[in-house]
Amino acid sequence: DWSAGAVSLVTEPVVWPETGRPRRAGVSSFGVSGTNAHVIIEQAPADPADVAAATATATATATAIEDARVPLVLSAASPTALGDQARRLERFLADRPEITLPEVGRALAQGRARLSHRGAVVAGSRDDALTALRALSDGLPDPAVLSGIADVGGTAGPVFVFPGQGAQWVGMGAGLLGGSSWLSEVFRGVVEEVSGVLAGLVDWSLVDVLRGVGSDGVLERVEVVQPASFAVGLGLVRVWGELGVVPGAVLGHSQGEVVAACVAGALGVGDAVRVVVGRSRVVAERLSGRGGMVSVFLPVDEVVGLLPVGVEVAAVNGPGVTVVSGERAGLVELVGVLEGRGVRVRWVAVDYASHSSQVDGVAGELRELLAGVRSVVPRVPFFSTVEGRWVSGAGELEGD
Repeated sequence: DWSAGAVSLVTEPVVWPETGRPRRAGVSSFGVSGTNAHVIIEQAPADPADVAAATATATATATAIEDARVPLVLSAASPTALGDQARRLERFLADRPEITLPEVGRALAQGRARLSHRGAVVAGSRDDALTALRALSDGLPDPAVLSGIADVGGTAGPVFVFPGQGAQWVGMGAGLLGGSSWLSEVFRGVVEEVSGVLAGLVDWSLVDVLRGVGSDGVLERVEVVQPASFAVGLGLVRVWGELGVVPGAVLGHSQGEVVAACVAGALGVGDAVRVVVGRSRVVAERLSGRGGMVSVFLPVDEVVGLLPVGVEVAAVNGPGVTVVSGERAGLVELVGVLEGRGVRVRWVAVDYASHSSQVDGVAGELRELLAGVRSVVPRVPFFSTVEGRWVSGAGELEGD
């Protein structure tokens, strides 16, 4: 009987007058199972300084969000339709400056059909996005644009791509490692598993490295960063698996190929760790300090003609991105030429010439070191970037 007593149901907005004291309210929850909960909430202080600080924080956050690198994904039934899509999106972004790139990126990824002809623009600003969309619509090469044709009839699921050295940062995985959720438990389990294999192979602590404990610059050591990156990659796969996201196929670049092989089931965790440790140790002892790598934002055909003596193509990361490798003096010379022409370049965080002829000198030692490693038939489709083909049989990873 709500007409009796001092309790009433609030079924519409009511006036809440100022009384000179902070407003407080009690919220009760009565669960059907018998669980009762009650929380008291209090009005926040109206300090002008707090309001100004909150406004400044919100503005900075909005600016950071707008400046983040965001993928804008498009798909269409034909190349012509894809170009039209890019043109329409370019006009939309130009006409609607109040809508942020992350908002547009989320709408494109979640709210549009996935057709066979695909295009993607990765932009850090609205101007960059407009320039790249114009290139996509006109069919012109641009380092921020990717395009291709997808098989929309398959149901394989997402493709997991694992990076090589250079993608690491201090504190990677630290949040998951120190968290209290069930996902952190999963991640810690992987770190403990990898640490157990590392215990007899290295003289440093994986947990300390991931937490950022120890000497500065430890992640610059190839024999540390590669095993640590492997552990983080494998741990993230297990975490995503707990959330129901499992790979339909895997591939990796450079050291990422070892992570991909392990996730695919072609290599066991123990063998994969031994490959990473052995490979990184030989590189550190034989090649470290003898060279470097640079990412050049040009098609490989244009880069080849500019290479000085001692520098060679290491990897083709995309239609407009080529990685070169070699002696540092030659790389410095090349970077100077490219920057003089206004070409974007980026030094890779390594001090050796990976994926170059320098590595040939340690191939025999590596073969001998890894002679006991055995690969089996992958459980998950595994595309090898080294072989340029799908790996489908046992023993296919045991060659050169």
